[in-house]
Amino acid sequence: MSDYLAMLNWTSGDGNFLAKQYSRTHEWHFDGGAVVAASASPHIVPTPRSSPENVDPEEAFVASLASCHMLFFLSIAASKNFVVQSYSDSASGKMEKKPTRQLCNQKVFLRPVVKFAKGTLASEAAVMEIHRLAHDKCFIANSVTAEILIEPVI
Repeated sequence: MSDYLAMLNWTSGDGNFLAKQYSRTHEWHFDGGAVVAASASPHIVPTPRSSPENVDPEEAFVASLASCHMLFFLSIAASKNFVVQSYSDSASGKMEKKPTRQLCNQKVFLRPVVKFAKGTLASEAAVMEIHRLAHDKCFIANSVTAEILIEPVI
């Protein structure tokens, strides 16, 4: 099938590594040339050893689920002749402890707002069905055990 590549670069900086006083900021490099400033979440590693301005892995996880869902939603809507004018999502992840006491994103909430072009008649039932199909097809959602709750704003 397909292979996906992401390169990660980190250097220790000036902090005392053994005392865990090193920077958690790093970069993600993608095959198309995009470089993303990344960091540990400031909810987990306090600043200045993390950078709130950078993307953290937990945010990237939520964003990848929202993005994958949106891309399938748009494709399915187009195949059903529904013209989408805009799509936004205020997605969030909920970090919780599993019974094994490990932290994980156990729930991800997708809250898409879809605006259709004037003259496009998409019933609430049709929109909900497109969301269901998009969720079923999303590669990222199919790759994780987190519960993904889709709460569209209609």
